Amino acid sequence: MSNSSSKYLKFGLAIGVIVIALSYLAYTGVKESQSYYVTISELRKMGDDAYSKHLRVSGFVKPGTIKQSGTHAEFVLLENGLELPVSYKGSEPAPDTFKDNAQALAIGDMGKDGVFRANQLQAKCASKYVAQQDGTAAAAPGAQAPAGQMPAKSY
Repeated sequence: MSNSSSKYLKFGLAIGVIVIALSYLAYTGVKESQSYYVTISELRKMGDDAYSKHLRVSGFVKPGTIKQSGTHAEFVLLENGLELPVSYKGSEPAPDTFKDNAQALAIGDMGKDGVFRANQLQAKCASKYVAQQDGTAAAAPGAQAPAGQMPAKSY
């Protein structure tokens, strides 16, 4: 084998090793960041699989259960009568929209003690529409109320 073909072979092998290494790193990075979206009832049915997967769980924040301290929050999520205690420890405090009855999405891992440990937390604000006395939906904030009626208070 000539000296120049030996250089091309070494170069080709080096490129091959680099491509394989980058492919492996990309694959493991995707697997690590993958999370499964489940409801609280689906989480209960997962059994031991719940402890080995990165999960996203949503529900409504049970009124009166929020205990916040800096970037740490403990609360209970509700979904169809099922409850899930959540402990959030993130690099940022819970969002401003995180309040009683707000819809929340907790991202993290299920603990064997039954507490979901979230490292990310997202919250939607509670409904902007409130029911009037007669059961109809009130107007959105800033909308004109029908003559003779006061606009509903928005929260």
